[in-house]
Amino acid sequence: MTEDVDLLDDLLRLCAAAGAEPEVHHTLPDLRGGWEQAPVVLVGDDAAARCRGAARRRGVMVVGRDQETPDVWRRAVEIGAEYVIRLPDSETWLVDQIANAAEGVGRPALTLGVIGGRGGAGASTLACALAVTAARAGQRTMLIDGDPLGGGIDVLLGGERAEGMRWPDFAHSKGRVGGGALEESLPALHGLRVLSWGRDDWVVIPPPAMRAVMAAARRLGGVVVVDLPRRVDEAVAEALAQLDLGLVVVPGELRGVAAAKRVASMAGMVLDDLRVVARGPYAPGLDEQWVAQAMDLPLAGEVPWERGLSAEQNMGEPPGGNARGPLARFCAAFWEQALVGESANVPGAGGIS
Repeated sequence: MTEDVDLLDDLLRLCAAAGAEPEVHHTLPDLRGGWEQAPVVLVGDDAAARCRGAARRRGVMVVGRDQETPDVWRRAVEIGAEYVIRLPDSETWLVDQIANAAEGVGRPALTLGVIGGRGGAGASTLACALAVTAARAGQRTMLIDGDPLGGGIDVLLGGERAEGMRWPDFAHSKGRVGGGALEESLPALHGLRVLSWGRDDWVVIPPPAMRAVMAAARRLGGVVVVDLPRRVDEAVAEALAQLDLGLVVVPGELRGVAAAKRVASMAGMVLDDLRVVARGPYAPGLDEQWVAQAMDLPLAGEVPWERGLSAEQNMGEPPGGNARGPLARFCAAFWEQALVGESANVPGAGGIS
C-alpha cells in the first residue's frame, strides 16, 4: 500500500523475484477482510499514517528509503508494524519474507541427519527406513542424499530410473530455492520425495547450494531426513547446521566405536544434538549401553537385525517397507517419541526433546 510510484515499482519487482502476486492499494482496502487476510502487508512509509484505523495483525512491514527519522518509527508503532525496512539495503531479506508468506510457511520440518560411524554401518539403510516410516505415518517427508560417494540413495528405494531432478540440477543454486518448486521437481518414491545423485558426471555441491536446498526443504514442514557422509566438508557443515538432531550409527565392536568417535567429534563441532544408534551383533561383553557410554553420547536406540532385509530390497521392497518388520517398528517408535517431543516445542521452531 503506497502512493509513491518509485517505491511501488521496487516492491512489484521484489514480489516478482519472490514468485508472489501482489494486490496493490493506495488506501486501506474497501472490502472487509482484505487487510486481515493478506499473508503479508507492505506499507509504504508515505501511507503509514493512513493505516491508523486498521485492525492489528501480524505480518505488517513499513517500507521506505529513509527510515532514520523518528516519525517513521512512530507511525510504524501506531499501526503495529513488526518491521521497518529500508530499501535497497534489505531487499534480499524482504524477498525471502515475501516468498515465505506466499508459500504459507508454518512450523519448519523436523530435520534429522543420519551418519555412519564407519563404512558399512547401515546409515543409508536407516535413513531410508526412517523416511519411509515417516511417510507411511502421514508425514510430509523428504529424503536428501548428502553423500556423493554413496552410490545414490534412490537405488535403495528402487527409484534410480524415476523421473525428477537430482543434485546436479541444483549445483549452481545460490539464492533462494522455493520449497514447493523443490518438492514438485523431485522423484516421488514410496510416498516421499527424494533428492539423490545423478548416474553420470561427478558433481561438487557448493555450500550455498546445500544451504539453499536444505532451507527450502525445511520450509515445507513435516520431516526431512538427510543421509550424510562420515567426512565433514563445507557443504556437509551447511547441512549439519540445519539439523535438529543427528544420529550416528555405531556397530557394536571396538574398531567401529573407535572410528565412530572420530566421526562424532567432527560432526559435533557443528551439530549440538548428536545421539547414538547402536547396531548389533555385539562383540563379547558389549551391548548398546556400553556403546553409548564409550561414545559419550545419549543413546537414541538399538537398530535390530532384520532377517531377509537384503532379499526384500532385491525384490523392490525399500528399507522399512515391511511395517511389521523390526526395522520399521524401531523407526515408528523413534518417530512417535520425536514428533511428540517436537509438538511440545515453541511453534515455528524444530527440535526433538
